[in-house]
Amino acid sequence: VQLLESGGGLVQPGGSLRLSCAASGFTFSNSAMSWVRQAPGKGPDWVSGLKSDGGTYYADSVKGRFTMSRDNAKNILYLQMNSLKPEDTALYYCAREFWIADTKEYDYWGQGTQVTVSS
Repeated sequence: VQLLESGGGLVQPGGSLRLSCAASGFTFSNSAMSWVRQAPGKGPDWVSGLKSDGGTYYADSVKGRFTMSRDNAKNILYLQMNSLKPEDTALYYCAREFWIADTKEYDYWGQGTQVTVSS
């Protein structure tokens, strides 16, 4: 199993980036996926989720600015990030979800891609 993120970089406030996560080694189209970020000195912060049926949901902090999508033919997950703010600066990870009762867990993670929002 492999998840490989790309697309991070340095962008000015108000700018945009699109992150990608290439998946292999499991049935991507049947998997629920998340983007999770971690800023320096802070704990993981869930950003967005995409269900196997295509439904998406977002943290309040990114709602209306970020859009998550997937290409099942290419096994790629995307995160389009618009109107970026300095507080969006973090290492961004894609991860596969699974649920134990009402608790969401993650079993596979990528290595992360750095997003820095600064003027």
